[in-house]
Amino acid sequence: MNLFNYARRTSSETNVGATPLGGTNPIRIQSMTNTVTMDTEACVEQAKRIIDAGGEYVRLTTQGPKEAENMLNINIGLRSQGYMTPLVADVHFNAKVADIAAQYVEKVRINPGNYVDAARTFKQLEYTDEEYAAELKKIRDRFVPFLNICKQNHTAIRIGVNHGSLSDRIMSRYGDTPEGMVESCMEFLRICVEENFTDIVISIKASNTVVMVKTVRLLVAVMESEGMSFPLHLGVTEAGDGEDGRIKSALGIGALLADGLGDTIRVSLSEAPEAEIPVARKLVDYVTARAEAPYIPGDTDEGFDYLRPTRRQTKAISNIGGGQVPVVIAFHWEGNNHSDPKLIPDYIYTGRTMPEKPLPTPYIVDADVWNGQKDTWPAFNLNTIQEIDQCTAEMKFLFIPYLMLDQVTEVVKRHPEVVIISQSVSANRLGEHRALVHQLMREGLENPVVIFQHYGETELEDFQIKSAADMGALVFDGLADGICLLNQNSHIPTTAIEATAFGILQAGRLRTTKTEYISCPGCGRTLFDLQTTIARVKEATSHLKGLKIGIMGCIVNGPGEMADADYGYVGAGRGKVSLYKQKECIEKNIPEEDAVGKLVELIKANGDWKE
Repeated sequence: MNLFNYARRTSSETNVGATPLGGTNPIRIQSMTNTVTMDTEACVEQAKRIIDAGGEYVRLTTQGPKEAENMLNINIGLRSQGYMTPLVADVHFNAKVADIAAQYVEKVRINPGNYVDAARTFKQLEYTDEEYAAELKKIRDRFVPFLNICKQNHTAIRIGVNHGSLSDRIMSRYGDTPEGMVESCMEFLRICVEENFTDIVISIKASNTVVMVKTVRLLVAVMESEGMSFPLHLGVTEAGDGEDGRIKSALGIGALLADGLGDTIRVSLSEAPEAEIPVARKLVDYVTARAEAPYIPGDTDEGFDYLRPTRRQTKAISNIGGGQVPVVIAFHWEGNNHSDPKLIPDYIYTGRTMPEKPLPTPYIVDADVWNGQKDTWPAFNLNTIQEIDQCTAEMKFLFIPYLMLDQVTEVVKRHPEVVIISQSVSANRLGEHRALVHQLMREGLENPVVIFQHYGETELEDFQIKSAADMGALVFDGLADGICLLNQNSHIPTTAIEATAFGILQAGRLRTTKTEYISCPGCGRTLFDLQTTIARVKEATSHLKGLKIGIMGCIVNGPGEMADADYGYVGAGRGKVSLYKQKECIEKNIPEEDAVGKLVELIKANGDWKE
């Protein structure tokens, strides 16, 4: 893999109705309905909205045999109106449901965590090698008949592993690890290969973007080692809504797309399903356009481990680098508009302007206007590089593009107090940023690096998607000691730009500045009005910086995905909610109208509440 130049991974082709994926096909976009699967008309109408928005596959939940049977009516309803888009049945817990659905849809998603294994209970199980082999035989004995049904009906399969629903068997042997998630998938893939079944797509998802990216990278490596090249479905589960959902999805999915991984994507937003499609389309189009960018002559540092990256070692310069949380540098300051003090940037670059009023944080000025002012440091451009030797500032900021790095390497070696601000005008800015940091590592330089990304967007959503996608691999590779975003268009307020920078760092698990919500996108299993519920929970808890709160429509991934959350709010039945403290269910079947208040009481009882 070339880390610096975009090239799509070569995968095998999977036939999904008349819309194949993988191979030379474009990256497909999809979504999932949140209507009740027995309501044929509602499902058909929502599927039409998804398709009209640009969705190329539509997935529907199939909880039981009757829902699987009704997929025939939904299929007929769409085809009779001229909609030929493939349908996907989403199956959990009941393998027989998958057998039925395979007769009526173009693809069936199964979850290795609950296809044969019992539902996750978080129990530690002990197996001898013989007992473990017997469990694998159970999977084979149940899975092969399903494969035969799919062969007879020309039905594709998605093997969809979720971090939140790994079986107790996998967890007991491998732990809650990327290796365990990959093995959960590979157990089923090996059977497919043995049975000569190739219409397969794979997904490995998590709400934790770090886990998701590491695991997909590892899966590809393991597949290649076993001679497999099946296509990939990418997504971040429970990404949330609004800016959080967009930033988190673009960061995780974008990091993988940037390395050529991914043949179909779903952006999971806690919003109307059709709202997911334009976000996914923008993300795919933006990343794949890098194929036309000029070649970047970068070299990978020998010590870099793509599958298990760690934070690059740097020496601290004040509060930048040295293992400290990445900083945010702003280009402008609108102090009166900052209602949230948690989102005040760490530094403000004012260029050639000396602020008339004191700022709440240190600021950076151009070298030729700096006169030794306290808490102010100069920034240098290439035409003033000689000033680095002359300047007496305790820290200096050097704006530098990758292709000019060789000209300043020796100067930087003499000045460990220099913070490098990597900038790029390439259509593949990620590639140039990566190349710059890898060159520093090859030279043995430990100066911190702040990534400068500038845009000219008129819509905030476009800015969020592009900036998160550009930062994704840099965040997960451990190459960023800070982020500096600029949008050269007054349509987007600088406060929103700074909030996006902090949002990117939080989505990448590098810096926490607000409450994190792990909320599912909803489906036919959802047991309450998801969007209204999320709004109510946020209204009550959004001031609790650092807490992770899961909001799940049903139990399928609830406790497992919320193992990463501090508190959970899970649909238990129509109008009923259960509350969790991490994996433990604290109170069951609370009336929905009382649940948010009970959640607040639970947080207070555990000492995590702040007024």
